Amino acid sequence: MFVRWLYTVLLLLLLPPNLAAQETYLVAYAGFAGFQAPVWAPKDLGLFDKYGFKGDVVLVPGSVRQIQAVLSGSIHFAQIDAATGVNAINQGADLVMFSGTLNNFPYSFVTQKEIRKPEDLAGKKIGTLAVGGAVETATFLALKAWNIPRQSVTIFPAGDSAARIVALSAKAIDGTMLSYPDINEALRLGMHELVKMPDVKGTSFPMNVMVARRSFFEKNHDTIKRFQQAYAEGTYQFMNQKDKGLAVLSKRLRFKNPKGLEETYDYFAKSFAFPTRVSHEGLRNTLEIIAQRNPAVKVDMNIGKYLDESIVDELEREGFFKRLSGKN
Repeated sequence: MFVRWLYTVLLLLLLPPNLAAQETYLVAYAGFAGFQAPVWAPKDLGLFDKYGFKGDVVLVPGSVRQIQAVLSGSIHFAQIDAATGVNAINQGADLVMFSGTLNNFPYSFVTQKEIRKPEDLAGKKIGTLAVGGAVETATFLALKAWNIPRQSVTIFPAGDSAARIVALSAKAIDGTMLSYPDINEALRLGMHELVKMPDVKGTSFPMNVMVARRSFFEKNHDTIKRFQQAYAEGTYQFMNQKDKGLAVLSKRLRFKNPKGLEETYDYFAKSFAFPTRVSHEGLRNTLEIIAQRNPAVKVDMNIGKYLDESIVDELEREGFFKRLSGKN
């Protein structure tokens, strides 16, 4: 997958601008967790073709790398987390969020088996994916909810989910945030699921937001609308047609265990947002977290700086979401 993505990026960079513009629109996903399904589903279920969107999906690991690829023009759309998007926009990036499918953390805090309650984390090592990303943000929010001072634990980047599971197994870290299906693998190795993040109050967070360059968004209304229609219907079909949802997961996930696939489907089918909107409350939470984390950085609390739902609004006025859900 990565080799294919790299080849595509190099090809796009080498082509003349007028020819590159005719190429397939590339939509990035960050990894192999179940919450990437809204990107996979429209491609795998033929919805890009249905709406006349000439697109393909590519793996670009991590939200930071995805943003870099979007800004360079190597890809056109990316499904990232809100915190990384806000940080990039605050640094002047030509970026905008325009849709979303998941407004809470799809994580559980998984620990060594002897850690049975949050207070047991004092003095322990917690692994995250990257500085400033969703995994780190979820970790900080959980500690805040449990009244555990950050300085009482050691928090550091420990790689992707597979690397963090290995680190847990080797006791190089004591806890981390994981999503399905990785939670099942950690539990199989004897780890403990300390808490499910959706059960922790005050942690609403836009985990899946779709972004593009703002300049591209403003100049390509028809392309954005066609993509948004496919993205929304893909999410809806995944949520409401289990056979199709399981087929998408079976094709895209790195494991084929039927029970694990079904557990992953059952979790996310009830977690995604429809219509595909970003939670304004969750986005405000994100802005507040970022402002508190680095008081030296001025954070604009106007969500319009980061989010443009004009095309989602247009589809809503046209009755698109009601037609999909049969609520005409």
